[in-house]
Amino acid sequence: MNGTIRRAEARDIPQILELLTQVNALHHEGRPDLFKKGQKYTEADLEDLLQDEARPVFVWCDETDTARAHAICCFEQHLADKIRTDVKTLHLDDLCVDEGFRGRQIGKALCDHLQDFAREQGCYNLTLNVWALNEGALRFYEKLGMRPQKYCMERIL
Repeated sequence: MNGTIRRAEARDIPQILELLTQVNALHHEGRPDLFKKGQKYTEADLEDLLQDEARPVFVWCDETDTARAHAICCFEQHLADKIRTDVKTLHLDDLCVDEGFRGRQIGKALCDHLQDFAREQGCYNLTLNVWALNEGALRFYEKLGMRPQKYCMERIL
């Protein structure tokens, strides 16, 4: 796994859009009742996102400095909440390794990087959500030592 992890830049937007397409396709195929075909972000959305320090975006790049994986995050903190403590959290909102690069420990490297980054930023924890339809991702995160914090349940009516 030769590559580097760095903050995403505007030049990475086309690759990030492709990765987002792969993630959305998986979700749409698994739950078309909840996920439309399309994109989570537009190019303009990503341009804004890359400027937002509260929403850090990282990419794993191959030897040609082409983004082959991304991690889109956000900081969360519940200041002055009546029942929740004010711990600072780094929430992993979206992670994808390009289909052609999976199985090379790139996702693990990105998550290790996020964990180090979160510690450097004074975060208490790293959180994420996994859709039940994405059993591969669930197993992956469990192998990294992540455990359920809460469950979201549904009954389709």
